[in-house]
Amino acid sequence: MRYFDDLRMGEKIVTKGRTITEADIVLFAAFSGDWHQLHTNVEFAKNGPFGERIAHGFLVLSVASGLMGLEGMAIVAFYGMDNVRFVGPTRIGDTIHLAMEVAEKKDKNEKSGVVSLKITIKNQKEEVMAVFIMKLLLAKKKGA
Repeated sequence: MRYFDDLRMGEKIVTKGRTITEADIVLFAAFSGDWHQLHTNVEFAKNGPFGERIAHGFLVLSVASGLMGLEGMAIVAFYGMDNVRFVGPTRIGDTIHLAMEVAEKKDKNEKSGVVSLKITIKNQKEEVMAVFIMKLLLAKKKGA
């Protein structure tokens, strides 16, 4: 288990990858109710800015959260996201991974602190798909 105290400023973590499939897009559209044609209509998307269907931004963020390895951290709460920017489309068949960096640490109280992680989502070609800051409230080690 990794606690607030264990993370070092500037520490970098690269995650494993996961391929975005057509099934991911269809299931996300059904779950979220977002059936925008850019994601779900082949003919519409052919004439769009990317020439094909792309993944929903929120789908990409959801997959990213699963890649972070958060189960190994002493998370008290998800604290928020800042400066989310989608700088490139995530296409069907792209394999995304995350490059994470500990950008800031702030004490909250004697039991917890807020860690800000600079997240860069990249595809298999190392092209940047999205960037954002994720904030997590982490427990501190007892007696530290």
